[in-house]
Amino acid sequence: MSLLGLVRLVRRTGRMAEPPPPAPTPMPGRPPALAGSAQVRHVDAGSCNGCEVEIAAAFGPVYDIERYGVRLVASPRHADVVAVTGVVTHNMIQPLLRTVEATPAPRVIIAIGDCARNCGVFAGAYGVAGAVHDVVDVDIEVPGCPPEPDAIVAALRQVTGR
Repeated sequence: MSLLGLVRLVRRTGRMAEPPPPAPTPMPGRPPALAGSAQVRHVDAGSCNGCEVEIAAAFGPVYDIERYGVRLVASPRHADVVAVTGVVTHNMIQPLLRTVEATPAPRVIIAIGDCARNCGVFAGAYGVAGAVHDVVDVDIEVPGCPPEPDAIVAALRQVTGR
């Protein structure tokens, strides 16, 4: 951060650092079922792609989530975790259900971003069927619009226990 940026931050917040990102919240009664490594299948159920950019950053060289044993896979049959972003649109209900059904148990469902958690700014829109928890059982929710890569890494580290 440049000196000018630091001065602006101190004037705006009174601190020399940004507050930490909000922590991912496990859903009550549904603890993560995995330990060690995790294979993640990502499903975009109707997002604006802001969360996808942050997921890509989490897997990039700066945050490098793969060092914790997490990697993206192309098939739900190879996955342990289904990471869902965006509101669930009417057209994505069946593909989301099929993806979750194709993922072998035990599996963990993570709702990433405010839209996946509670429909965010798209609540009440005509094409929106609801939040992810309205369609499938969610184990972990990651708040933010979009969530920072740190929060995504923290959620996936809860799953792997690393």
